[in-house]
Amino acid sequence: MSEVGSKKSVGLSRRDFLKLIGAAGTGLAFAPFVPFGNFMPNPNQASLEKVPVVLPDGTRANINSFPVNHAEVITYPATGDAALDAEAFRKWQFIRLPEELGGTKNDVSAFRAFSMICLHLWCLWKYWPDDGRKRGECPCHGSMYDPDTGTAFVGPASVQAEPSNTLPKLSLEVDPSGFVFILPPKFNANDNGVVGYGRFA
Repeated sequence: MSEVGSKKSVGLSRRDFLKLIGAAGTGLAFAPFVPFGNFMPNPNQASLEKVPVVLPDGTRANINSFPVNHAEVITYPATGDAALDAEAFRKWQFIRLPEELGGTKNDVSAFRAFSMICLHLWCLWKYWPDDGRKRGECPCHGSMYDPDTGTAFVGPASVQAEPSNTLPKLSLEVDPSGFVFILPPKFNANDNGVVGYGRFA
């Protein structure tokens, strides 16, 4: 047997390369239909309980003192560990709605708490109380969110299919003293939503 005939081919043949490209293309074609929300980092629901809304200055949010048409960044669920609590997936915009959307009401309907993770490419959006229309706006690609519903109405997040066009939200409650509480959420697309993935409105 000659030396040339005994050597095995190393590397990828043209046929194998084309098969690999075909498989990758098929995977990319079906990627939009995979429920990635099931794999997003979300807290263990079994350990969640009703907790007060704690503002960045350490005080508890109260309906009698929290301003109308104002927002603060809150952490939920808070762990007490500074590094874990700094994670973007634990950050929420706690909003008291503007007057025209019911923010002067003296009940829980005056408040919203939406995940700060933009549903387009996971930048952090912010609530803007001024500039004409009150809105949540992402600085990266300009997606804008309705502060009442959490649904995107401008930008790339607004053209995404449900549930990826509406922000996850927390369910809130106000006690007789006016303190605002977060109720234990159900982190799935049909209830409170999935952080980074969205919620059916």
